[in-house]
Amino acid sequence: MAAALPLAVLVLLLLGPVGRGHAEPPRDTLREELVITPLPSGDVAATFQFRTRWDSDLQREEVSHYRLFPKALGQLISKYSLRELHLSFTQGFWRTRYWGPPFLQAPSGAELWVWFQDSVTDVDKSWKELSNVLSGIFCASLNFIDSTNTVTPTASFKPLGLANGTDHSFLRYAVLPREVVCTENLTPWKKLLPCSSKAGLSVLLKADRLFHTSYHSQAVHIRPVCRNARCTSISWELRQTLSVVYDAFVTAQGKKDWSLFRMFSRTLTEPCPLASESRVYVDITSYNQDNETLEVNPPPTTTYQDVTLGTRKTYAIYDLLDMAVINSSRNLNLQLKWKSPPENETPPAPFLHAQRYVSGYGLQNGVLNTLLYNTHPYRAFPVLLLDAVPWYLRLYVHTLTITSKGKESKPSYVHYQPAQDRLQPHLLEMLIQLPANSATKVSIQFERALLKWTEYTPDPNHGFYISPSVLSALVPSVVAAKPVDWEESPLFKTLRAPLSRQPRGGGRRPRKKLLSDGRAPSLTLSTRRLSFDQLYVSSHVSVSTCDVFCQKGSQRRTARAILCASTRSPCW
Repeated sequence: MAAALPLAVLVLLLLGPVGRGHAEPPRDTLREELVITPLPSGDVAATFQFRTRWDSDLQREEVSHYRLFPKALGQLISKYSLRELHLSFTQGFWRTRYWGPPFLQAPSGAELWVWFQDSVTDVDKSWKELSNVLSGIFCASLNFIDSTNTVTPTASFKPLGLANGTDHSFLRYAVLPREVVCTENLTPWKKLLPCSSKAGLSVLLKADRLFHTSYHSQAVHIRPVCRNARCTSISWELRQTLSVVYDAFVTAQGKKDWSLFRMFSRTLTEPCPLASESRVYVDITSYNQDNETLEVNPPPTTTYQDVTLGTRKTYAIYDLLDMAVINSSRNLNLQLKWKSPPENETPPAPFLHAQRYVSGYGLQNGVLNTLLYNTHPYRAFPVLLLDAVPWYLRLYVHTLTITSKGKESKPSYVHYQPAQDRLQPHLLEMLIQLPANSATKVSIQFERALLKWTEYTPDPNHGFYISPSVLSALVPSVVAAKPVDWEESPLFKTLRAPLSRQPRGGGRRPRKKLLSDGRAPSLTLSTRRLSFDQLYVSSHVSVSTCDVFCQKGSQRRTARAILCASTRSPCW
């Protein structure tokens, strides 16, 4: 009897809170969404976003149990004292002229930029270790990130989450333009999802279909956010985004019809049981349903209107948590059928975008040109331009020219960090004023350096890649949004608006925000190459010469041995 009493007390302690209904609610939530956008060119863009939000301060609390937030990433935040982490893998280039502005910008290859906490004493060491760990997590070549392709911007890449200060000495940025994205990178990315690829929107992530596209970009964004409107506590937010662009699906009648099954070879059967929200948005802005030019099947239950990327758009919403959306056969296959062929439309040009090219002739000198476009009819924009140029291009900074509307102008701010051979790249940051409805040309001359024969890539005739330029626009904004507006869809626009920590008792103040909103395409540059054929010819001649002499010596010894054997006399 005495032995049973402690056991009964233990059972009551374990079951008591549950019986009283005081069970602690989960501290993490998952929201997933898919935005399908028919592009003016006839292609179809699909953008996934999975947001995991954890109400925990990983920097101060000792966390041993993980529910939805990936343990591998949570341990990275704690071990390396991360403030923010942004990693993307992209194959192809977003064609702004034909597809319009993208939801999220990312350059070709792999891009990584990280903000560390102020408590980090050796940022370079933490940066190197972090890139090696991420290389193992995502099966990528991030271990090739070193001092030769890493820069520390002084004005670009402001924190997108909560920030007490902006000491850029704790910021690191690197790009690997040659990185190839494949299924080896997609598989670990999917394993970070709470439902993996078993349920919800993630069942559409079929590798053979995702990589059979014109554009593929997957990213991971980690940042701290406010837990409530007064920002009295911190939550950690993980956003996993994936964007693909499928070529136009043209039928025999010339109609550009599409469906989920045609794009992904799968349909939606159920939401992720761990998700609090699971929705599909279809852009129906440019469709004229009054004239019955198209048919959306099944018909949407609700619609959503908002200004996205500077354009007012209308979205059809399909909530997977609504049992009426998924029919009795547990199969949701969204289809859009045109009753008459649509007219080709010109996509709206974004206000700010950039292009890049190299001019000149020969393999010694050249000119690096960047075109900055401001298509706004009456408003000028100050723009931050960041260029990270490899060390083997000798930049002549005195030749820097900025021309707009036939007139030369000077930048308001310039930061230049010269390169060191085989140690660090060039870093050039400029604040340029772009007049309204103008094209501004930024050009600088360079000279190609000679490389050692061991420093050439396995395919030197293909050329060397130059990292893309980063275009950041300073846009004045009056921020008076309600907390509910921060969570608006599609794609949770809060990712595009940086948040600053405010006093606990006050709301958000009007201020300026910095939007890293553009990437110029990366370049492939031919350099002066060695005659690799001469190396092979020289080696072949040397080997052949040695072989001839060795054969002659062997023949002499053989003839002498035969002579001695025939005469039966000693050969000494």
